Amino acid sequence: MLKPSYIIANKDEVIKSLKKRNFNSEVLIEELISLDNERKIIQTEYESKLSQSNSISKNIGKLFKEGKKEETVVLKEKSLKIKNETKSLSEKLNMIKIQINNILFQIPNVPNQNVPNGNTQDDNIVIYESKTKINPKAKIPHWELAEKYDIIDFELGNKITGSGFPVYKGKGAKLQRALISFFLDCNISSGYEEVQVPHLVNEKSAFGTGQLPDKEGQMYSIPTDNLFLIPTAEVPITNIFRDQIIDEVSLPILKTGYTPCFRREAGSYGSHVRGLNRLHQFDKVEIVRVDHPEK
Repeated sequence: MLKPSYIIANKDEVIKSLKKRNFNSEVLIEELISLDNERKIIQTEYESKLSQSNSISKNIGKLFKEGKKEETVVLKEKSLKIKNETKSLSEKLNMIKIQINNILFQIPNVPNQNVPNGNTQDDNIVIYESKTKINPKAKIPHWELAEKYDIIDFELGNKITGSGFPVYKGKGAKLQRALISFFLDCNISSGYEEVQVPHLVNEKSAFGTGQLPDKEGQMYSIPTDNLFLIPTAEVPITNIFRDQIIDEVSLPILKTGYTPCFRREAGSYGSHVRGLNRLHQFDKVEIVRVDHPEK
């Protein structure tokens, strides 16, 4: 998430860069600037009232010791009034900060300056291309192989739950389990520490990795508990470090973990996404590396 100070100081450049992502940010940024100006005014007034309140509190204590009761009463009334004003300003300040954050959540990161302008994939610049040579005899698609050897049953999954929830059977289930262990062992041997994380996350975690506020339609939610099924282990693993300031000497931090993943995967369902594509539930071994940006 971009900082307000960066957006405001580089307003024109941010607007121009985000147009590369076909995102018009002008209205949001103008609203952000207006709110930030309002925040500064209220913040100044709030800090001034706090200073007055602290000064009066000291004077009340001094007058009380000197036995000046009438003057103490007057100052106490003034102190109460200022405290009420301070409370009101604090509430306004919090509301504006929430509004600012809501805008920041809607503004995406700016792309690298080398990213070209474009509206479709045809506008992409090919930097290098690698083509895999496929055996001409390999003409049977994986969904037919799965049916032939009875290792994945898409129809059974559809019966139990719905489309996108396959059932792995026999050697298919064994292969799935073996691959999970294989990839975890490979990652561990490369220095990653295995963690077993929750398959549900709260709202703060979903915000922390950018699923919210604009991707909730792609997530399965549990409204009663305000929790979300994870789309990948990256979400809970990354949120291990949410709200932490990590000392540079402890970098890099390497984590790996396996979880089932859940995604609504809204979109087209043509022949090109048959079989193990567009799944709503799938297994994944994730790696997360926390490191210095230069690395």
